[in-house]
Amino acid sequence: MIRGWAALGAVGALALAVTADFARAQTPGDERAALETRVQQLEQELALMKRRLEVEAETQASKPVQPVVSAGSDGFAIRSPDSKYVFRLRGYTHFDSRWFSDPPSNRPAGADTFFFRRIRPIFEGTLAGVVDFRIMPDFAGSQLVVQDAYANLRYLPEAQLQFGKYKEPVGLERLQSATAMWFIERALPTQLVPNRDLGIMLQGNVREGMFAYQLAWMNGVGDAGSADTDVGDDKDLVGRIFVHPFQEAGIDSLQGLGVGISTTYGRQEGATPQYRTSGQQVFFNFRGPTTGPVTPGVFQTGKRVRYSPQAYWYWGSFGLLGEYVSNSADFRRAGFGDTRVDSSAWQISGAWAVTGENELYRGLIPSSSFDPGNGSWGAVELISRVSGLRVSNSAFTSNFANPATAAQDATLWSVGVNWYLNRFIKLGLNYDRTTFDNFGSNPDRATEGVILSRLQLSF
Repeated sequence: MIRGWAALGAVGALALAVTADFARAQTPGDERAALETRVQQLEQELALMKRRLEVEAETQASKPVQPVVSAGSDGFAIRSPDSKYVFRLRGYTHFDSRWFSDPPSNRPAGADTFFFRRIRPIFEGTLAGVVDFRIMPDFAGSQLVVQDAYANLRYLPEAQLQFGKYKEPVGLERLQSATAMWFIERALPTQLVPNRDLGIMLQGNVREGMFAYQLAWMNGVGDAGSADTDVGDDKDLVGRIFVHPFQEAGIDSLQGLGVGISTTYGRQEGATPQYRTSGQQVFFNFRGPTTGPVTPGVFQTGKRVRYSPQAYWYWGSFGLLGEYVSNSADFRRAGFGDTRVDSSAWQISGAWAVTGENELYRGLIPSSSFDPGNGSWGAVELISRVSGLRVSNSAFTSNFANPATAAQDATLWSVGVNWYLNRFIKLGLNYDRTTFDNFGSNPDRATEGVILSRLQLSF
């Protein structure tokens, strides 16, 4: 098409040149007639070429628009030429193992095992340039669970509307993608915050994420819980703000500092939570129903309030993440007065990219791939953390939890190493050790030690 227009221009220029020469020439009649004939021929050729180009343009316009197909590090994608319509296929899987060096007394048979922790294809894209969508099922354990299914209207970056099923904007580590976590299992504060829920959320960011906010109205789920259905008419109000105060200050060491706070408020009724170790063993639960129909178990009722100050700091190859969660809820048991139980948890985690890559909240990207033939070994990351969780005395003094079997305090110590063979494959090895304190003079629950490994495939 471009070559055709260039030829047309050349013919036109030649015609103009001949016409100009003709105008200047003082020639006899025969020469003048010959020149006039040549000019007419050039004008005809010019008109013919112009028509051909018009026909070609009409033919191209009548052809259907061809989509652009791509495959690369961000997955597989099909998009329209103007990128207003996009469909992407991504996914990840976690193949884990768990081995207890110090097993708990309630360890079930088969707790030492290989297993798939996550098998998650991701279908996402854009419609009309303003509607983003995401669907993420999970097939781990040979069961289908829809983890994410939502759409986000983003006409303005400062005010977007999201609806469907997604992570409640509360816990800092919970909001981090499972592919970007330093550790194989999340720390104890995640036990006290919600996971995924259904609702509608107003969100936005200002100055490219320097200030971000979320305000959501959700069905409401229990601690560490996810749900596709609602058990009551009451809903939870969820809010979060997060800022990068030095993002534009020009201070390299502080540009990766982010601080925020989140909260939830609502009235909920339903089942009571259970708190688990990183080895997935229950160390605290409320009393269930006793044998026979006389004494029912504990259930949650009334007001529940959570709040969580949180922060992270990334500077070059170093990273720190910390958060605190306070959880206050009402519980009921027939024959006993209603009781408010306050629980709290905290963590401080750190990482060092030994091979010099930048640590980021969205995950480390290795600067080279594993290729021993060329002396390249990928990226190596050392990690450590300490975390704690405490349940208030009221859970035990009200006889809502058994002080002989339910621990009041848990402290988790973790160390580990991650090896990134490339940006798609990551190997992780963790050692987690959890100590416990039981209420009053009751013997403490035995210390739990567990070795966790993971093979992550992500694209």
